[in-house]
Amino acid sequence: MIFIGRCLLDSPGNRREVDRSTMARRWRLRDRRARRPRGGGGGDREDRLSALPNDLLLLVLRRVDTRTALATGLLSRRWAHLSRELPTLDFRVGDGLPARYDRCILRHRGVMRCGMLYGNSIRKDLMPAIRRHERRAMRGFVSSVKSFIDAADAADRPRRKLSRLSLEFFSTHHAGCINRLVSKAIDDWGVEELEAVAKPMYWQHPPAHAFPSHGLCKEPRASRLRSLTLGGCVLPPLHDYGAVTKLVLHGMPRSTPAAAYEGVFTSCPQLQVLHLKSCYLQWSLSLVVDAPMSEIRELVVDQCQIRVVRIRALPRLESLLSWGTQVLFDSAASSPCRLRQWHLAFRYGLKRKLHPCFIDDMELDDFFACTPDITNLIIRFTGPERWIVPSSSTSLLPGLTRLLVADVPSSWDVSWPRMLLEAAPSLQTLHIHIAPCDEDPSSEIPWQPTALRHHCLEEFAMAGFEGTERQVYFVKFVMGACTALRHVAIFKDGNVQYNGSWDWEMPRMLEISWTGKEKETMKKRLMDAASCSTDHLQIVLG
Repeated sequence: MIFIGRCLLDSPGNRREVDRSTMARRWRLRDRRARRPRGGGGGDREDRLSALPNDLLLLVLRRVDTRTALATGLLSRRWAHLSRELPTLDFRVGDGLPARYDRCILRHRGVMRCGMLYGNSIRKDLMPAIRRHERRAMRGFVSSVKSFIDAADAADRPRRKLSRLSLEFFSTHHAGCINRLVSKAIDDWGVEELEAVAKPMYWQHPPAHAFPSHGLCKEPRASRLRSLTLGGCVLPPLHDYGAVTKLVLHGMPRSTPAAAYEGVFTSCPQLQVLHLKSCYLQWSLSLVVDAPMSEIRELVVDQCQIRVVRIRALPRLESLLSWGTQVLFDSAASSPCRLRQWHLAFRYGLKRKLHPCFIDDMELDDFFACTPDITNLIIRFTGPERWIVPSSSTSLLPGLTRLLVADVPSSWDVSWPRMLLEAAPSLQTLHIHIAPCDEDPSSEIPWQPTALRHHCLEEFAMAGFEGTERQVYFVKFVMGACTALRHVAIFKDGNVQYNGSWDWEMPRMLEISWTGKEKETMKKRLMDAASCSTDHLQIVLG
């Protein structure tokens, strides 16, 4: 009998059945061990996360994205209550885009740059995939926003209190739910910071997002909105939002008229900070700012398609950043502003080689004719050829104490900041940064002999020093003309480190780029030009 049983067990079919039953028992034993708590007791695994107090759980939820934080509300009533206490909500359509979308974008851009013969067929295959990902992501975004609003409407009191709401979406026909969420956040939740950015779909220029004719919400006068950021949107009426002190506009459509921007200065007298970034102006005409009642203290005009901004009256303006757009102050106005710090970046003369007869050089008077109160200045003048020339005016900047001349093309005559030194008798700090340039050297400035003596400059530094004749000339001129000079630093390498928009730091000496013989020779050349006592003069070569 035993022999027969062994034979039955050894048969191929029975052997497979025994193996299956053995594996099943092993898997059941493994599952029981996995469910057993590590502390040694019986029962289910302990939910330690839910055992935390609400304050700690809110700290956890604030560190995850909004989609994940709101999804925890499905766990239990307690988690649903916690998600309603989040002070910040951030809805971004990019969270629904897969990694394959980014790969398609990179591949499409690579094909466009290379211009391969079979690029048309590749583009035809990539664009449908890109469009499909964008449509799916936007549908999911709209569905999530609608579900969130419906759940908020059905929730019991008290109402949600929200401090900041951020929305980033594709500019499509799904505008209703976006406007509904914005209106509810302002009217019902008392949001204080709002950011609504309509992104263009890849390789398309869709119409800008439009809010209802009455504006962002139903009761603008009762809103608590303090900071507003709009991108890719038609500018809504803002005159009734009395609490808004900061307004950021970027990517405004090309059809925006000048009156819309000018109305922001005149109809929003409570504004203190205004940023215009990558904004378009209809026909790229001039923008005239005449707002004698405005409270704007900080103005940023960054990479905007606006030819000129003419300021006639902006009495409280103290900080200005103008990058790519020329800002002119009306000399006829009695007090256009009281500007203290200016970050001025301007590129000019791109058409000089094609139309040399129609491109005129510019003088310092074209920029600083009516800005005598500036104390802190950053200048970044660039172009294929030097276009800034000496002017006949003197003491244009009588109150200037700190100056950075950055991104000076190495092909320019680097001694051109001499005219700034002559125009700023109170200057105490002068920093120069020279950027490498492959252009042909431009003409040198025929400086006339001068007996200039500057009695306030104490610190002079130059980064990107290559030892050219004009660079050495300018350093020697500064050391010869400045009687109070105490510190001179010359760096072969290094870039300027910007701390915000109006402050900077020069590079620190990480390693010595000069050989011993080079340092000795250069120091001797420079010390011969020093006009002050060499006992108190420190020269650093790095």
